[in-house]
Amino acid sequence: MPISLKFLGGVRTVTGSCHLVKCDRSEVLLDAGLFQGHRDEFYQINTTFEYNPHKLNALLLSHAHIDHCGNIPSVIKKGLRCKIYTTHATKDLSKLMLEDSGKIQEEDIHYLNKINRRLGAPLRKPLYTKKEASKATRKFHPLSYGHRFCVAKNIFATLVDAGHILGSSIIVLDIKDGEKTVRLGYAVDLGRKGLPLLNDPVIPKGLDYLILESTYGGKLHAPIQDAEAKLKDVINRTIERKGKVIIPSFTLERTQEVIYFLNSLIKNKLIPAVPIYVDSPLATNITDVFTFHVDYLNRESSEAIKQGNSPFEFLNLRYVRDQRESKSLNSDKRPMIIIAGSGMCESGRVLHHLKNNIEESRNTILVVGYMAKDTLGRRIVERVRYVRIFGVEYELNAEVAVINAFSGHADKNELLDFVTRAMPLKRIFLVHGDLEQSQALFETLHGMGLNVYLPAKSEEILLD
Repeated sequence: MPISLKFLGGVRTVTGSCHLVKCDRSEVLLDAGLFQGHRDEFYQINTTFEYNPHKLNALLLSHAHIDHCGNIPSVIKKGLRCKIYTTHATKDLSKLMLEDSGKIQEEDIHYLNKINRRLGAPLRKPLYTKKEASKATRKFHPLSYGHRFCVAKNIFATLVDAGHILGSSIIVLDIKDGEKTVRLGYAVDLGRKGLPLLNDPVIPKGLDYLILESTYGGKLHAPIQDAEAKLKDVINRTIERKGKVIIPSFTLERTQEVIYFLNSLIKNKLIPAVPIYVDSPLATNITDVFTFHVDYLNRESSEAIKQGNSPFEFLNLRYVRDQRESKSLNSDKRPMIIIAGSGMCESGRVLHHLKNNIEESRNTILVVGYMAKDTLGRRIVERVRYVRIFGVEYELNAEVAVINAFSGHADKNELLDFVTRAMPLKRIFLVHGDLEQSQALFETLHGMGLNVYLPAKSEEILLD
């Protein structure tokens, strides 16, 4: 049987990454990400599989973001029996992320079913519960970077550092086909050079084929150093107004990066030593994982933690777990910085802080991540005059500042550099990008004379 590659999710979109590799008597799945969209589409796509989970010989997980790991409990419920291979750090982070996903789904369904009971509509169930999510990680089998391992008959896997988030991997598959071996690289998501905390992405050698993300295939990022300078300016002018800085932040990686930069600014006396609160139990637990898995961090951060100088611990930084303490921040009139989830302002404790601070012009809402269309975060970025929070309209009088330099995804030039250094390649498949960005990168690579392809969802391609 020839080697085939089927594109099941995360194709011409940035959500729900999932790809199937098949060869003689072996089937291996690359990621099982959660498709995120409107409720009916969410349930239909995440419960419909174009493969038999029971027949899988292995599932390889690149990293712990929900759009890559979030549907693993559903696949297990549908019959997955094989091991799930990933790094030690990704296993620990995925447990936290999946449990949180299950908890959110249970809460969402509980609210929806209240309405359905009143309307006489059918009751719904979550894709999976927090308990089912917790059990899912028992199937995780951790591997170290650089360790070549047989994951299925005629398929060997090696994980190398993707430099995207803690423990993230580029997956390299060596697939035997008779007398020859085909080498496939899976670089979805790919990090950037020079990010704080993390090592630079490793460039796999000897690849025949490459599956590559294209999230920012037509865009360029500002240097990461710009993030620290802009952060300093925003904080200083807000503190001068005696205001609060509210930072909606993704709990995994972005929160830790912001803490890292705040530590640096305070240590160098570039901002006042105001109270800083990380108001998210999940972000607090994730930060503990960073501290535990120091060997996945770059040398500077790893040595600092080992020597007792953790960038995640300093005098005026406090991690808030208790809900009462979280609520007390709203009546505290001192200038302060509050980092809270969720990143797109669609749920979580940040909504309470926005509700209580958005109408005061002395305050600042600092956006440090991507805000998707139709989210409260996007409406804030667009500076809509009135925004709705918990069903009530509030006037947006606070300053809105946006720092785009924090992105953990490679931009156009970084993707081109990666491809150039990974050459020669027989073919490049572009995934994980909105069509506009994927098309932009396709045209650039095609213009360089490279054999590049933009697959469609459910398309299956033979690898020779």
